[in-house]
Amino acid sequence: MKKLCCFLSIILFLTVSCSDNNTSHQNIQPDKIYFFYADTCPHCHDADAYIKENHPDLKIIKINVAEKSGFELFVKCARRFNLGQNIGTPLFCMGNNYIMGWAPHYAKRFDRYAKAFKK
Repeated sequence: MKKLCCFLSIILFLTVSCSDNNTSHQNIQPDKIYFFYADTCPHCHDADAYIKENHPDLKIIKINVAEKSGFELFVKCARRFNLGQNIGTPLFCMGNNYIMGWAPHYAKRFDRYAKAFKK
């Protein structure tokens, strides 16, 4: 399933990259946390569950990459961090940091990056 999500992300990335640049006017703002997810991605669900349990008050903008405007912003985030064409979900854009993918050991990095966004 992970390979399928990655493959679909690459295809969509290429489609948007080769289009006539009719991307949304929304940009990645450095003072916000963006969580790019796919409904069918089990790692996205794991990350979401971790955040809900450990950071319930953290303001996060959740963006479904299956929606056109969501995917366009996903591509902007990937370009901002020079991620190339091998991008996938979940993808977190957190100021000057990003996390792509999710496994239990990513939680500490997420916690460290999230400190800057807590008020």
